[in-house]
Amino acid sequence: MNWEPWTGCYQISDGCANCYFYGPYAKRYGQNTILKTDKFDWPIRRNKKGEYNIKGDKILATCFATDFFLPEADEWRGEVWAMIRERTDIDFLILTKRIDRFPVSLPSDWGEGYDNVNIGCTVENQALADYRLPLFLSYPMKRRFIACAPLLEAIDLAPYLHGVDHVTVGGETGRAARECDYKWVLNIREQCVQAGVTFWFKNTGSLFRHDGIVEKINPYKQTGMAKELGIDISDGKRLF
Repeated sequence: MNWEPWTGCYQISDGCANCYFYGPYAKRYGQNTILKTDKFDWPIRRNKKGEYNIKGDKILATCFATDFFLPEADEWRGEVWAMIRERTDIDFLILTKRIDRFPVSLPSDWGEGYDNVNIGCTVENQALADYRLPLFLSYPMKRRFIACAPLLEAIDLAPYLHGVDHVTVGGETGRAARECDYKWVLNIREQCVQAGVTFWFKNTGSLFRHDGIVEKINPYKQTGMAKELGIDISDGKRLF
């Protein structure tokens, strides 16, 4: 399930260039004004019986089509934290390319983190891994994961896997997608094996190099093809 309390975004790094939501070939291209959506209060809406519309024991991907830490959303984020605090029966996944704004975006009672919040930091190349991940690891969080998506080159995550629960890897999707090399994926997987961290190969991307051959993959087959390769490492816990 996906919850988008606001919509709109804009490029911040190389991984945004062909964004499947806001890139030049996407339906939302040019929507860089940040606005509340009609689902802003979705997690706490109730039906006529007074029950929550969204039942408990769910994983709610939050702001996956925008960024939770956009400065334009600062005035609304307090309300969102209040809803997250109320719904302790839901796991909220928050993925960001703006981890440097984490300290100025926290509620006053954050402490070491909320039990039901899992923060994900996106890195697409080595330079951004080396910039974002030391910050990511320095901030107080109870649950954290790394998303190498879109994976644009080989990345050494080994120095940053302590204190991380999970790593997700995915290629770039879209008409102008850049190549994802399976060797890069397997290398990150091996780093996770060595660190005892779970791993999910989410999707191949549109241009996938495998066994020396670059293949164009239909968007609807990218997730299935990644799964068929059988390289995921799971401890039985749900993430997505």
